[in-house]
Amino acid sequence: MRNIISAACLAAITFAVFLLPVTSGYGEGGGSAPLGAFQEKDFEKPQTCRQCHIDIYEQWSQAMMSEAFTHHWDEIEYFDLALEHAKRNPDFEDAVAGCNGCHTPLMWLTGTKTPPRPSENSRANESVSCDICHTITARTGDPSVNFNYVNSPGKTKYGNRDGIVSPYHETAKLEFVSTAEYCGICHNEQNPVGLWVKSTQLEWAEGPYKADGVQCHICHMPRAPGRNANTAKNAHPDVAQHLFHGAHDRGKVGGAIEMRMHPVERELEPGDKAVIKVQLFNGKCGHKVPSGSSEERQLWLRVVAVDAAGREYHLPVDKKGFEGEEQTITSNELAYQDMGYMLGRPDFKGIPRDALPEGDRIFCLAYFDPEGRRTVAQWNTASFGTDYRIGPRETKIETYTWTVPDDIEPGKVIVRGTLNYRRLVKSVAEYLKVPEDETEIVHVNDAETWFEVFD
Repeated sequence: MRNIISAACLAAITFAVFLLPVTSGYGEGGGSAPLGAFQEKDFEKPQTCRQCHIDIYEQWSQAMMSEAFTHHWDEIEYFDLALEHAKRNPDFEDAVAGCNGCHTPLMWLTGTKTPPRPSENSRANESVSCDICHTITARTGDPSVNFNYVNSPGKTKYGNRDGIVSPYHETAKLEFVSTAEYCGICHNEQNPVGLWVKSTQLEWAEGPYKADGVQCHICHMPRAPGRNANTAKNAHPDVAQHLFHGAHDRGKVGGAIEMRMHPVERELEPGDKAVIKVQLFNGKCGHKVPSGSSEERQLWLRVVAVDAAGREYHLPVDKKGFEGEEQTITSNELAYQDMGYMLGRPDFKGIPRDALPEGDRIFCLAYFDPEGRRTVAQWNTASFGTDYRIGPRETKIETYTWTVPDDIEPGKVIVRGTLNYRRLVKSVAEYLKVPEDETEIVHVNDAETWFEVFD
């Protein structure tokens, strides 16, 4: 399986993806438009589009599309880790430059390999803007990967309808705009050694939603009645909302995975073994959970038992015995040592891998650097661990076997399971001084069951 919350819930949609121009050769540009093929004046500013498309502009301005370059974690990862790594190891120069092919395409297309920081207020801050997406006309090669788009800036803007009349520009229908492959241009990534470090669209293609004809847009750009511009004479029943909600949207994450749990036995005595089973079903996401920048995402299941006296007991997950399982059970062993080299800190010993209570099941795909250590740097990833994420319409069953304590309070024992999500490992965020909102814990789902303890 290629190597990610949804084409139905969390697209990885993460914009912390660092993309390399595979189809055209590293450093030469995505698609048929090489680095520097255009000038800034060739592309409209988003504020120009706002004059007619007020609702769409305001939706975009609150989405991660408008922050692909300016978002605080993306800025720190790019400027403090990736660029510094490339300075110390020139082999990564083209890979790091390629980040901008998707994070700020205008800069790439106009020849700026290293854009100014967001604080300098250059046009790099437009991130993934209206005119970039609506002047893409094709892709080069198959599959979509590493910004292999073809741009044709000008007065013609491409969309999903025929017969649209604008007082400012020409319009044309383009079937490609409505396909998942269009999204895959920036939501699939191969790194310098050919690993699929991002594969949201490919995961969708290998899952059930492609067969059902459910494209990414169905969930991430839901349709609603309205006018697509304030100059439009007629309303449409299905105007695409430019929400692009995914991994950074609490509403999209919440409920993404359904949960149930039950005990094998309802009546037990002290010293008996309680066996609890938890079912987790990905019934909403068209790709794996987590997706996108899965090297830094965390999705973990914590189970506790509370006896009749209110005492709480943590239940570690039962091991299944598969290869690499240690990466799927929370641990605070030291990790991410490659950041020391990137930051010029040779004495850096690492930081806690998960920064979570130990013994919980964590659904992840571990990324390893060339020395076999966990990394959050996809460009520096040399191998993967076992892919233990939750696929579309997949059910995972986790078992918890617990010896009932001799001193437990007789009566009903409540067992609670909680599934939580975090966009970035807390220890990484704290070490790099990433704002706290990036590590907030998002409640995905929970479930509860019980059994009775008798003397």
